[in-house]
Amino acid sequence: MLRRAAATTVVLAGGALAPTAHADGGGGVCEGAGMDLTVCAFDDTTTPGSSGAADTGTKPARAGGKKPTPPPCIYTKLNPQPPKNNLGWEGHTAKKGAVHQVNCPDSGRVGVTFVPNGTACPAAPTIDPELVARRAVDSLRLVGPKVAGPRAAGRYVVGMPMWMWVTRSTSSYGPASAKATAGGVTVTATAHVSTSRWDMGDGTTLTCNGPGTPYSAERGESLSPDRGHRYVRSVADQPDGRYKGAATATWTVTWTAPALNDGGEFTETRQTAFTAAVGEVQVLD
Repeated sequence: MLRRAAATTVVLAGGALAPTAHADGGGGVCEGAGMDLTVCAFDDTTTPGSSGAADTGTKPARAGGKKPTPPPCIYTKLNPQPPKNNLGWEGHTAKKGAVHQVNCPDSGRVGVTFVPNGTACPAAPTIDPELVARRAVDSLRLVGPKVAGPRAAGRYVVGMPMWMWVTRSTSSYGPASAKATAGGVTVTATAHVSTSRWDMGDGTTLTCNGPGTPYSAERGESLSPDRGHRYVRSVADQPDGRYKGAATATWTVTWTAPALNDGGEFTETRQTAFTAAVGEVQVLD
């Protein structure tokens, strides 16, 4: 269970020491007594991986007495330290420094890094595995749903069942996988469409799972078993004489970074517009 250390020392970016407040109990962020937290601020122009001992990267106070930018990451020395074969050592030994946990609230990510002895402010973390995963997803070039029904060239009738479905492909439905590497860490991301939201253009929205069932002539006037709609008004009062809708796919992405023993999940959306020409039945005398 996590608990706050009874007496924790905070090392500010400038090297000054300050005691933290004592906790009365309850949850906390430190495990074990005697933890050291290192709080550092980095300039956006600081070269990733540069030594914080020589260059803290702290933004100087500006004219007018403005305070430096708040520190984005907190470094916690692990206690106990991980085994010698742990990748967090980055090839170093305990004689050269120690492994720290890195907590960056801005990105919400947590990782580990090696901090050399005598380094007042560790090097800025260069790897956020979720950002690397997002790079992998970008390489997949995911697109919106390939809407097969309703067809742009189709003619539909008020009150008649309309079937909606999509054509499945790797880039429009998944699953699709890709890898990306940064700072020696490889992340694998796999994406698939988990749900789709259909805005039919008449004020109706539907959220569906699966690609939908394709329509065929032998199905006649039957309802779609999983994704259908009935328009109750013609397009007579619609711009260009068509309903203008959109199908929005929610892609669920799962990623793993084995070297960091890390992984997670996030979602992205892609949208495709469609139109439907819907008219009244014409009765001839």
